[in-house]
Formats: sequence, C-alpha cells, structure tokens
Amino acid sequence: MSLRLVTRRAFVQSPRLLRVNALACRYNSTQPAVDPKIKNIVDEISKLTLLETSSLISELKSQLNIPDIAFPAAGTVAAGPGAGAAAAEESGAQEEEKPEEKTIFAIKLESFDAKSKPKIIKEVKNLLGLSLVEAKKFVEAAPKVLKDNVAKDDADKIKATLEGLGAKVALE
Repeated sequence: MSLRLVTRRAFVQSPRLLRVNALACRYNSTQPAVDPKIKNIVDEISKLTLLETSSLISELKSQLNIPDIAFPAAGTVAAGPGAGAAAAEESGAQEEEKPEEKTIFAIKLESFDAKSKPKIIKEVKNLLGLSLVEAKKFVEAAPKVLKDNVAKDDADKIKATLEGLGAKVALE
C-alpha cells in the first residue's frame, strides 16, 4: 500500500478531516491576494538583520518626514480626543526640565582623614577583596575610583560606610 493510498483512505474514512480541510480552503480563499510587488518588498525586508532594519527605518523616517513618536507615560489617561496630544506635550516639557536620574555610579575615593586611614584600608580591603598591602597602596593613591558600574542603592551604602569612617567619597 502506498502512502498516497493511505492518505486517500484517511480522508474518505474521516468526514471530520474533510470538514477541516474544507474550512481551511474557505479561509484561504477569503484572504485578499497580495500584490507581487508588496510580497517582494516584504520578502527582502524579512532577510535584513536588526541593524539593517534599524537603518532602513531611520532612512524611511528622514525621507518621508515622519517624526519620532513620544508615547505618553504609563498611568496617563486621556480625557478626550485632544487630550493625548496635550499629555504628550506636557510629558515632553517635563522631560526637558528634569534630567534623567542616574542608576549606575562609579564610587570614587577622594580623600580621607589621616587618623581614620587604618579603618578605611580595612574597609577597602573587604570591599575589593584585596590583600592588606594592595588595599594600603590603593587608599594612598587617592583620589581613585573604588568601584565602577554600581547600582544606586549599593553605591549609597558604600558611600555612607566610608564617610562614616572619615573618608570623602564622590559618586560619579
């Protein structure tokens, strides 16, 4: 028995499969035919990398004079048809006035009191996992960046600890 014959028998024996197949044919026939020119463009775009797609979008925006769209902030509710534009203008004005808050900091040891030098050396040793000699050289080389790419909460804790010991610390 060939594969072709088995498939025919499955369709003949199962009216349910016939109905599914008929529905699929009806669905495909209700789809509008796509213009071959559009289909070719879509095929070419689907082959692009993300970088190439980004470049294509920016080129289309500049050539067609399409402005960048500013989405309203989350939680903003539009009251009427013109409220969306007003909300976008207000959020744009607020963004211009208030600069973005930094979330990642570099902790810089600026200076320290001579009396508190041993405590600061021990703290730096613990923070960075250095030997006592390396930590001493590090502290004596101040001003120097202690840690880089630190979250705001952690940076504030480290700064408070070191300032409590008598060091001057800056978050950059």
